Amino acid sequence: MNLFNVYPLYNVTPVKARGCHVWDEKGTKYLDLYGGHGVISIGHTHPVYVAKLKEQLDKIGFYSNSIQNPLQKELAKKLGKLSGCEDYDLFLCNSGAEANENALKLASFKTGKKRVISFEKSFHGRTSAAVAATDNLSINAPINLQQEVAFLPLNKIDLVEKEIQKGDVCAVIIEGIQGVGGLDEGTFRFFKDLQKLCNENGVIFILDEIQSGYGRSGKFFAFQHHNIHPDIITTAKGMANGFPIGGVLISDKIEAKFGMLGTTFGGNHLACAAAIAVLNVVEKEILIENVNKVSTHFLERVKEIPQVQKVKGKGLMLGVEFDFEVAEIRKKLIFDQHIFTGGASNKKLLRILPPLSVTKSQIDEFVDALKAVLNDNK
Repeated sequence: MNLFNVYPLYNVTPVKARGCHVWDEKGTKYLDLYGGHGVISIGHTHPVYVAKLKEQLDKIGFYSNSIQNPLQKELAKKLGKLSGCEDYDLFLCNSGAEANENALKLASFKTGKKRVISFEKSFHGRTSAAVAATDNLSINAPINLQQEVAFLPLNKIDLVEKEIQKGDVCAVIIEGIQGVGGLDEGTFRFFKDLQKLCNENGVIFILDEIQSGYGRSGKFFAFQHHNIHPDIITTAKGMANGFPIGGVLISDKIEAKFGMLGTTFGGNHLACAAAIAVLNVVEKEILIENVNKVSTHFLERVKEIPQVQKVKGKGLMLGVEFDFEVAEIRKKLIFDQHIFTGGASNKKLLRILPPLSVTKSQIDEFVDALKAVLNDNK
């Protein structure tokens, strides 16, 4: 049997990882400034994380959600405390796509409506409703297009109001900062007005913090830069440092009922142990403070590169934009400089999503390497 060939692959085979570095099978060391799409939050194979998973595996790795699992309650309490979202309830699942799928389902349950407002260049996942709310026709099959979604430009509140006034919208879903789309984001005023419109019209306001959450933006969730209170918050990528997990934070607008949501693997013992370990490290090592310090240093250093047109994003969710496509730059960074970076649907943008523990000296290494690659391209 062969693998179903849907991923274009770089010829690199990581076999070991530690902190902000990975090593391939030849022993070559790479600086990881992408973290597997922003998943590695506290650094690869962090000793606290590894020890917690080993300890839990010796006890019990999995049982279904038909029994008591105190780890789920421990995770919910700690997440509420560190995020400042103690007034939400938590539903656990396995991925960001599942989190958004469940969020949209809850919005439809609550309102009795089915149309969704999403935004241009958005990415919300690959399951049925989540992919329908993703602005990429190439990954939407005809079965997904049965969903009713309006895609609007960011920061055009009058267009949002016009759609909501049609009376059939169940949810507005928006990323705190766009990930795959290229680090664009709503303004402070736009987020405030979105919340107001949703509240006034009985529409559920969903913040997709799958990539922008868990400290990556310099606050626990990116929406906290805008002083708003969404009805639902979704999270996943940085939540368990590589162990599959997703979460839906649900406000008291929506009442839980037996059977309305469900999952076989979501919130299992190992996943909860991994997620608790991440929160413990984020708190003990003051990683969100590190995000802000290193981000400031990054922004200062990147000013030294004249080819950079703009830096988008916040914290350690950054996009370095040029006036040319960056595919060859990414290849040279990997194969000549041994540094991982990311791409986006904006082909002129390098996406930077390092572990939140990345250091200023590692950013210096990246800037010097990028200078070298750009000079080679002259």
